[in-house]
Amino acid sequence: MENNEAEQLVKEFKEIPPMPNVMMKALEVIRNPYTGIQELATIMSVDQAISAKTLSLVNSAYYGFRQQITSINKAVVLLGMMKAKNIIMSLAMRQMMTTQGSRELWEHSIRCAIASEYLAAQFKFINPDDAFVIGFLHDIGKILLAQKDAAKYSKVKYIAQQNNQSLIELENTFFQANHCELGALVAKKWQLPVILINCIKYHHNPSLSSLPAACGIVYIADRLVQAQVGDEILEPEIMERLPMRISDPVGLREQLISKTNIFLKEISAN
Repeated sequence: MENNEAEQLVKEFKEIPPMPNVMMKALEVIRNPYTGIQELATIMSVDQAISAKTLSLVNSAYYGFRQQITSINKAVVLLGMMKAKNIIMSLAMRQMMTTQGSRELWEHSIRCAIASEYLAAQFKFINPDDAFVIGFLHDIGKILLAQKDAAKYSKVKYIAQQNNQSLIELENTFFQANHCELGALVAKKWQLPVILINCIKYHHNPSLSSLPAACGIVYIADRLVQAQVGDEILEPEIMERLPMRISDPVGLREQLISKTNIFLKEISAN
């Protein structure tokens, strides 16, 4: 059952933030069986910022292609449509996340996306490209809370960080709704796949989901790439209910942070 308070909070907005136009066009191309790489390359070429940063990423150590790539068409061919779409999404959502949320939210979303993609490839419970999208959008509900009352939400985040309290519980106390529920409602409004909606809603408590393994990937990724982590990066009571084991979370965290730093350096460059 949906939280009525969360639904009411969404209704109080004049409208849920619309999906960025370039991201919407990219998704339309991917969903249409009669379109392909050329159409996606055209969408990217029209936006100079996206095309420039895509070429920068493709030629970086993150992807490690041996030859220098100078055309968007070739970049999309080498990346494939889904990875190209993920780059578009990362760039298209940047303005919304930084202006209506914070730069930290955008950077954390990038890190969680890359970590989710990596873990999905390792454990094979979910398609890595889908995992990237879920990881990137998992905190999208925080934008609505910041829009509702930026000062109050800053206070909530500060209390959670300083006192090591549950952000979800504090959000529920101060707003009668939390970013997981709101994020799922945004994803539903954007007509994203059910698996994305489900994982966004339950990424803090995967065992409540009908897709615990998929949600577990995002839970683990989210915890591993937090800016600050305590002694217990992964909560044992949650991990024991998941069908995957992380033998060295500290080592994996360092590996993922290093990997995401390369991506962020290229995508953030002016």
